[in-house]
Amino acid sequence: MILAKKVRLYPTKEQEQKLWQSVGTARFIYNWTLAKQQENYKNGGKFISDNVLRKELTILKKTELNWLNEVSNNVAKQAVKDGCNAYKSFFKGLSDKPRFKSRRKSKPSFYNDTSKLKIKDNVVLIEKVGWITIRKNSIPMNCKYTNPRISFDGKYWFIAVSIEKEKLLVELTDESIGIDVGVKDLAICSNGMSFKNINKTKVIKKLKKTLKRKQKQCSRKYEKNKKGKEFVKTKNIAKLERQIRLLHRRLTNIRDNHLHQATNKIVKTKPSRVVMETLNIKGIMKNKHLSKAIAEQCLYEFKRQMQYKCELYGIEFVEADKWYPSSKTCSECGHVKTKLSLSKRTYICEECGCVIDRDYNASINLSRYSA
Repeated sequence: MILAKKVRLYPTKEQEQKLWQSVGTARFIYNWTLAKQQENYKNGGKFISDNVLRKELTILKKTELNWLNEVSNNVAKQAVKDGCNAYKSFFKGLSDKPRFKSRRKSKPSFYNDTSKLKIKDNVVLIEKVGWITIRKNSIPMNCKYTNPRISFDGKYWFIAVSIEKEKLLVELTDESIGIDVGVKDLAICSNGMSFKNINKTKVIKKLKKTLKRKQKQCSRKYEKNKKGKEFVKTKNIAKLERQIRLLHRRLTNIRDNHLHQATNKIVKTKPSRVVMETLNIKGIMKNKHLSKAIAEQCLYEFKRQMQYKCELYGIEFVEADKWYPSSKTCSECGHVKTKLSLSKRTYICEECGCVIDRDYNASINLSRYSA
C-alpha cells in the first residue's frame, strides 16, 4: 500500500521567496483552468481536456504570462490537471462544485515533478528552488516517490511524498471491536476502551478563549481603520492575523495528534475485525446545535485513519448500514426500542431490565454486526 511521508523543510529567505512564487503560480493557474472550463460550459461546449489547456498555456507563456517562466514548468502543468480533475469529479457526482482558490483562505501548496525530485541524507532538491535542508534520514532514499507536494501550514514549510510500503505481518486475535463515535466522547469501544473528547480539556478551552479574544480585537481594528466602504489592513492587523493563524494551527495539531493516538491504540490491540457505523456528516452538520461540536471532533478524519491503519495491519474494516439501530437495540436480549432521544445517555431495556451506558451498548451491538 502507498503511505505518505511528511517532512519539515528548512529553506533560506531566498528559497522561501521562490516557494511562495510557486504557490502563487499554482493558485493562479488552478483558477485560470476553472474559469476556462466554466466559460466553455456556459457557451455549450464540451469538457476541455488538460492537454488542450496546457498547449494554450505554453503559448501564453511567451506573451502575457511570461512571468510563469520564473518557476518550474511542472507547477503550472499539475495545477491545470488538478483543476480539470476537480471539474470532472463534480460532474461525476463525487464532489461539490470546485471553488476558486482565495489568496487568504486556500492552503498554500504546489506540486514538484517526481523525476526532478532528488533526495540525499539531509537535503532535498526542488526544481528552480534548489537544495533545501531537511532532517537527516527523514525520507528513505533509493525508492519510488509519487505525488510530491510542498505546503505551508502557517508556520513551517513541509514536503510530503507517497512511498510504497508493504503490509505488516501481524498475528491477529479473533476479537471483533465495535466503535461508537459521538460528541460526548470521541469513541467508545466494545472491549472497554474509551477516548475522551479533546475539545473539553482545559488546554483546548483556553486556546479557544484566546482565539475568540484575538478575533474580536482584529474585527475592531478593521472597523476602526475603515475608510468609506474599504477596509484598511495595518501592520497591527497583520500581526493579529498571524497570531490567529498560529492559534488555528495549534488547535488543529492537538486534535490530529489525539486522533492518531486513539486510532493507534485501537489497532495495536490486533483485532481481526473493526466495525464502525456509517457517518452521514453532511446531514449531521445541518443541526445548528451540534454542527460546531461535530466539526471540532473531526469524525470523518477518525474514520479515514481507522481505514488505512486497518489495511496496514491486515484488519478487516466494516461499515455498518446507516439504518442499523445500534443505539436502540438491547445488547443483552436484542429488544429494539421504537424511540430513543439523544438526551437519554443510559439505555434501560423494558424487556430484560438491562441498564447500560448508551454508547457502550451501541459499540457492543456494532461488534456483533453482520451485513
